[in-house]
Amino acid sequence: MDTKQLNYYAEQDKILIATDCIIFGFDNQSIKLLVFKRRIAPFAGKWSLIGSFVKKDESVKNAAKRVLTDITGLENVFMKQLKVYGSVDRDPGDRCITVGQYALIRIEDQDIELVEKHGAVWYDLDKMPDLVLDHNQLVEDALVQLRLKASYQPIGFELLPEKFTIPSLQKLYESIYQKQFDNRNFRKKIIALDILTKLEEKDKTSSKKGAYLYKFNRKKYDKLADAGINFKL
Repeated sequence: MDTKQLNYYAEQDKILIATDCIIFGFDNQSIKLLVFKRRIAPFAGKWSLIGSFVKKDESVKNAAKRVLTDITGLENVFMKQLKVYGSVDRDPGDRCITVGQYALIRIEDQDIELVEKHGAVWYDLDKMPDLVLDHNQLVEDALVQLRLKASYQPIGFELLPEKFTIPSLQKLYESIYQKQFDNRNFRKKIIALDILTKLEEKDKTSSKKGAYLYKFNRKKYDKLADAGINFKL
């Protein structure tokens, strides 16, 4: 007998599984969130996180990767599972459980035409429109996890271009933590960590004198991480 043809769970309730992506980016001024107007009922035309139902032949993780690539054109980006959201009444369309995934991407690397094609828009977190279903809660939870993880791992560098200035790095972490850092203390602490490589190039977009550009040195960080480095700024 071919057991593959047996349906052992035929009498059980069927529940939809979805994944919703909380996609963060940084435009050198503030953290932004990528959202779009929902295309299906219920709440068609309302602002929503970007997600999808999980197909029978894919894992939840691969479903999230598919969503990210379909919308931004990017692959191999930083992505972590957040939480499972399974309230019985969370979606009036049907009984649906969603798995939240938060991702960090470099905005300058996105496929702009693809993003625009899907009607996706980057919003500052403090100007973000109200989102459908429980998506506002997903964003809040993702920010909590982002701030926690940023306190012991340099994940902020996933949001920066390959070359960046210290002021740009400071703006990023001020945006993540929603607080101001003293310029001198921030520079002193980040340089003391010895995980940046200073370049001879300068960014002169904001002044004639310009600011030196740096690169993140992951090899140095990995060695320090093994020794128990504390990345809290």
